[in-house]
Amino acid sequence: MKRRIFFQLLASIGLFTTAQLAIAAETVAPTTKLIVADQSEFVRNLLEASGERQKLNFQIEFPNFAGGPAIYEAIRAGALDIAYVGDTPPIQARAAGTLLPIVGTFTRDVAQYRLTTRPGLVINKLSELKGKKVSYIEGSGRQVFLIEALNRAGLTANDVELVKLRVADLPDAIRASAVDVAVLQEPHVTRLVKQVGASPVLDPEERKLLPSTSYFYARPEVLADPQKAEAIKVFLGAFVRAGKWSNDNEAAWSKFYYTDFQRVSPEDTAAILDGTVASGVPDFG
Repeated sequence: MKRRIFFQLLASIGLFTTAQLAIAAETVAPTTKLIVADQSEFVRNLLEASGERQKLNFQIEFPNFAGGPAIYEAIRAGALDIAYVGDTPPIQARAAGTLLPIVGTFTRDVAQYRLTTRPGLVINKLSELKGKKVSYIEGSGRQVFLIEALNRAGLTANDVELVKLRVADLPDAIRASAVDVAVLQEPHVTRLVKQVGASPVLDPEERKLLPSTSYFYARPEVLADPQKAEAIKVFLGAFVRAGKWSNDNEAAWSKFYYTDFQRVSPEDTAAILDGTVASGVPDFG
């Protein structure tokens, strides 16, 4: 059986153990409110599809953001309690001197990003990125993915023309051929392939660039609040169970998120899943 989602709680950093997650639900007051930053409404949909959100006995909100940099600014401003981000924002926060403890990870064996070319351009080898106009999003996982692609091709940033864009502008930039290459996620890749003739980079090495790792990080002030900290424990436990459910109910999850929520056809949903295979879920006991 193909497995697509792997969850691991970072007990090694000394925040929460699996046993703590199991008992925390009994101690959270119903009036407690947790604000969780989401991206592509993934976390909210995962909890709702699995039935885990209905089991939470406290208030929870999922404001949606377009990328980690915007989340970083919101959490610094105290508007968020915990955030779902990619692999670069925690590094960015530490480099800026901001303490945002990581409380959980979410990884796939295959990166969720795809190097995607404009209509009419086909790139067979990563080395063919040389001289191309390539989108650039500072402080995001897309930036790291692009840098790794250039490294793998023996290129540097000086070998391409970097175009700084916002996350929300990337699909339209490819659609309008404003850039040659953009780092995109599904369902945008499949949509653009079908609608305008865009193409993922065909080099098999592109699928080997990086695993896809995302994190949950939290404000220290939130972790110092006993009720908020307990709510985070319960939330992380629900998130892990939801991930296990999605692995075991792949068809139901893909229909819920891609076909029904993202309005992707069943055929395109199948194509998306074929390109995002990941490892299985460990037994948390």
